[in-house]
Amino acid sequence: MQEELTPRQQMILNLVVREYVQSTVPVSSRTLVERYGLGISSATVRNELARLEELGYLTHPHTSAGRVPTPKGYNHFVERLLGEVELPLHERRTIAHQFYQARGDFDQWMPLAASILARTARGAALVTAPQPEQSRYKHLQLIATQGRLVLLVLVLRGGTVKQQMLNLTEPLDQQALSEASDRLNQLLSGLTASEIAARVHTLPPFEANVAELVIGIMERTDARPAGTVYRDGLSEVLQEPEFSEGEHAQGLIRVMEERSFLEAVLADALSPEVGSIRVLIGGEGRWDELRACSLVLGRYGVAGFATGALGVVGPTRMLYGRAISAVRFISGVLSEMVYEMYAE
Repeated sequence: MQEELTPRQQMILNLVVREYVQSTVPVSSRTLVERYGLGISSATVRNELARLEELGYLTHPHTSAGRVPTPKGYNHFVERLLGEVELPLHERRTIAHQFYQARGDFDQWMPLAASILARTARGAALVTAPQPEQSRYKHLQLIATQGRLVLLVLVLRGGTVKQQMLNLTEPLDQQALSEASDRLNQLLSGLTASEIAARVHTLPPFEANVAELVIGIMERTDARPAGTVYRDGLSEVLQEPEFSEGEHAQGLIRVMEERSFLEAVLADALSPEVGSIRVLIGGEGRWDELRACSLVLGRYGVAGFATGALGVVGPTRMLYGRAISAVRFISGVLSEMVYEMYAE
């Protein structure tokens, strides 16, 4: 059973984490007493530091050094000592305005999200494009071209447009094609491929043939590989002292650049629930490559339509409050934008 820390131990651990994150220098009892006016002796603080080290919350790099937090210490700080943190109002307004300017351009707002997150959280940022859980029909058009050739234009929720040529057994004029399109749009709006398949038998022969083509297009769309990952800020984080050793840098690079590894971490560590936030410190014993890293991960989107993930990666000596609040706020902005795209 884990031993409960005393209020004084909580205070000292809190100060050690905050001081070390800012300074990168191991924290001594003398530093704490002189800088924070604790009202207790240096000897008392030394004893508490020693006790926190015995309990696994702190360690020291060598015999003469001060203490630095362990992953257990950072975890306790995040879960029990950090409290609720929110980005300043002026930053939230600036971020919201930047996204508002890019609102109509999906190709722009995904890399923008990675750039803003990296800059705001002061870490390396990654954002996965929102993936529909299943494609959903929005509407189609059947356009007469020449002879028996007809162009089928299918629009899915989220704005994806697919086109396919049909070769009719008998020619139909544009009015007949438009009437068929209107009937299908009324019947199929918002449905998935499997839901459309369940209704095909109720349709007249020509409309049933069109619906079968639509099902094939949607199934191929659902089988596509996962979307693009947008990244920013890796080069800046690699300059942190923790990553001066090649081995530690490799773990950071792997989670940022190796798609299969990132997907494994996201699948195991991050809840599928939209709005969820997860802090992963030192690999938590599951990913040895990440023992020098922390990740703050979030899920955004609209449940039942499309979701994506975003996150900040950096050293365990991370500005956790800022990273968590940045991921939470930007996740909310992205969710609103996905709602506008998918949940018409």
